[in-house]
Amino acid sequence: MYYGTAFAVIGTSMPFWPLWLQSRSLSPVEIGLIMALSVTTKTISNPLVAAFADRYGERKRIMVFLTLFATCIFSTFYWANSFWSLIAVTLLFHAFWSPNMPLMESLTMQNVRSKSLDYGRIRLWGSLAFIIGTWGMGQLLARHPIDFVYWITLALLALTFFSTLILPDNRIARSISSNSPIRIVLKDRTFIVLIVATALIQSSHAVYYSFSAIHWKSVGHSEEIIGWLWAEGVLAEIFLFMWGTKFIKRYGAVRVTTLAGIAGLIRWGIVGSTHTIEALLITQLLHAFTFGAAHLGAIHFISQRMIPSVSATAQTVYSIIVGLTMGVSTWSAGLLYADLSSQSYLLMAVMAGGGGFLGSTLKKKH
Repeated sequence: MYYGTAFAVIGTSMPFWPLWLQSRSLSPVEIGLIMALSVTTKTISNPLVAAFADRYGERKRIMVFLTLFATCIFSTFYWANSFWSLIAVTLLFHAFWSPNMPLMESLTMQNVRSKSLDYGRIRLWGSLAFIIGTWGMGQLLARHPIDFVYWITLALLALTFFSTLILPDNRIARSISSNSPIRIVLKDRTFIVLIVATALIQSSHAVYYSFSAIHWKSVGHSEEIIGWLWAEGVLAEIFLFMWGTKFIKRYGAVRVTTLAGIAGLIRWGIVGSTHTIEALLITQLLHAFTFGAAHLGAIHFISQRMIPSVSATAQTVYSIIVGLTMGVSTWSAGLLYADLSSQSYLLMAVMAGGGGFLGSTLKKKH
């Protein structure tokens, strides 16, 4: 249930939150900065939470606390009308919201190992919820004001809190190593290189995440069409997740990461050159690889390479590197989009290609 409610939150807010910010009279540069802060906040909060979680072997109770406070803080967006008040609420909200997913991924992969479960088939429910949230929000916004983004997201955050109450209360064994979890993780060069490669590929979505709705609406596509396009991308991702474990076992995390980078190079190159509905319908299918394959590769790589007692820290290092890279990319996206409009996607293509190249430098046995 957690994946369903948490990703419904992301599905309803991610494509349309920039439109909500725009309704508060913010410029593209200001929107880009706020979106960047939303992903870079995790660089402070996530490692602190992960260190505590690995030290005490806790997952569930921490998530209950975090989601409760995140929901309460998000409610204060209702009174945030200025640029600086929006920044303040954004920072506080993501400080409590962001650490949840690394903890959930760690908890999930522990159950995957102990009970021989299929991660991809568990994770696809999150993607399905994302689709429903995105499609549903597009339908609502075609007939209702943009403030519906706020109200629906708030309701889904409350549901996410209740879903944490029924999570399995697994305890993770504490590390007996004299080294701290963060030192163990950071000493692994192959891990760092693959995660940096993944971060470049994931961060190449910055213009898409922050400005696709604004741009597509400006060229004549309705909110309903925008919702369908986002839903299509995640539907493609779901199909990959259905067979993701077999895909990873056959090709390995490194090859899958390299493929994701190539897909990003192609996808953003096309999107930066045209906005016709036919081209968008085709390129949205590549989301299965630019996001889905890159994420699957990283999650399985972490599970196979890292011992359980440092799993939360490893997941957090992954989220931090992605967060830092995404933050810089998102901030840059605001500047780029203000000057280049859709051509800013072309620089995202270069970033994705760079991630694919970096992945290709690693040995293919992983």
